[in-house]
Amino acid sequence: MAKIKVIKATINPLTHSSNLNKNKRRVCGYARVSTDSDEQFTSFQAQKDYYTKYINSHADWEFVDLYADEGISGTNTKKREGFNKMIEDALAGKIDLIVTKSISRFARNTVDTLVTVRKLKDKGVECFFEKENIYTFDSKGEMILTLMSSLAQEESRSISENVTWGHRQSFRNGKVHIAYSTFLGFTKGEDGKLAVVEEEAKIVRRIYQMFMNGYTTTKIAKTLNDEGIPSPGKAKKGWAASTLMSILTNEKYKGDALLQKTFTTNYLEHTYKKNEGEVEQYYVTKSHEAIIEPAEWDFVQMEIERRRKIGLSFSCNNEFSCKLMCGDCGGFYGPKVWHSNDPIHKVTVWQCNKKFTNKKKCETPALKVEQIKNAFVKAYNQFAIKQDEVIERCVKIYERLVSDSSIDEQIEEQRNILEGLNLMAKQLIDENASTEQDQDSYKRKYAKLEAQFKSAEEKYNELLKRKALAEAQAKSFMVFIETFKKLPKEIIEWDYRIWNFSIDHATINKDKSIDFLFKNGQNIIVELQK
Repeated sequence: MAKIKVIKATINPLTHSSNLNKNKRRVCGYARVSTDSDEQFTSFQAQKDYYTKYINSHADWEFVDLYADEGISGTNTKKREGFNKMIEDALAGKIDLIVTKSISRFARNTVDTLVTVRKLKDKGVECFFEKENIYTFDSKGEMILTLMSSLAQEESRSISENVTWGHRQSFRNGKVHIAYSTFLGFTKGEDGKLAVVEEEAKIVRRIYQMFMNGYTTTKIAKTLNDEGIPSPGKAKKGWAASTLMSILTNEKYKGDALLQKTFTTNYLEHTYKKNEGEVEQYYVTKSHEAIIEPAEWDFVQMEIERRRKIGLSFSCNNEFSCKLMCGDCGGFYGPKVWHSNDPIHKVTVWQCNKKFTNKKKCETPALKVEQIKNAFVKAYNQFAIKQDEVIERCVKIYERLVSDSSIDEQIEEQRNILEGLNLMAKQLIDENASTEQDQDSYKRKYAKLEAQFKSAEEKYNELLKRKALAEAQAKSFMVFIETFKKLPKEIIEWDYRIWNFSIDHATINKDKSIDFLFKNGQNIIVELQK
């Protein structure tokens, strides 16, 4: 008869260590502590003392270290340096057991918790959660852990939703929230509203002034960096074009506030997205004291859009970009350097970009910069001397644009037509699905409705474009009125800001005259000096 001899296991399948090995288990503690400096020190010391005593109280345990993170959310492990260092050490074989207060201290994200625990388990590293009294090597450990982690994650989701609800309620009430430490020009006032910090506001006003004087954001950044003016934020990394563009486009500088520009897309990953219509936004007019006049801010937005259309060709030295047109071919003028290799006679002139490329050579003249500037000074003085009359005409045009309700009536009528056609198509589809019909006849009826809908939709979109254009024109006239009131009635020299603000474009004629079209629609022709 065969004899069976039992060979006892010498390797623990969970810890992968020898059952004959009597060495102590290497144990560490993990904690998340407060962000407040005093509380943080107290909490860290208290927890380190606690874990040192707790681990040393076990004869077969050896204290390795206390790993900690400072006030970082438990919903995601990516930014927790202490946690990540502990896992790295554990996987490297430096730790056998991790002790932490609870699952919620370890992570509120079920996926992170289970993935990390299983990864540690594969390397023979166990976790112990004191509050829940769970050892992850226990046979019931993973089942309980999954349940507890899910509850912790649900708690985190509930907290996130409550916080989001609170923020949106405050948005509905017009309460403005900003990161004051990185927002130039404002601080939190005693009433909880934005209060102007005058020293910083001077920098903001200068940025807007430089931009309106023709500087690019890159040039402004270089100027401020060269002068050693500190940039916003704690890091003070220096000015960048992107930082300046955010200042130039932020409506809070004109005293308004657009709320909920971004929203949380994943409470576990703490990811945010620009709000492009997914959730409600709230625009609060005159929510706080302005640093930049609203008309000036609006003008800057128009100038940003103008430069965007010009593209990379716009520069500080290219003040006439997309403003000068050829009277012969309608193309734009561009800068050309004559006698570029002769330092004495080198000169920059502006001439038609298509002068030598068209079949018929344009007869419009090439002009020196000073000729154009001097002609503009004359045109502006003729225009601005009748400032009151100009403003009165602009106000009438503005009022006519904003009071015209006919376009809204047409849009509503066209919308009703679209809804009616859509309903007819739905009914046709339902009838075809529920009753037997001639399919050729059905297809003809459907095609007819489809063509009618397409035609009505084109009319509807065209009306929307007309409305948008009328609103843009009204806004342009209001900006013109408010800014023109502050401009001088006479100038003696070229001023880029006045040129850029007042001129839509100027046409160079072959008879050596310039036809200046001002933004209110008025033309003034100036004969060039011989």
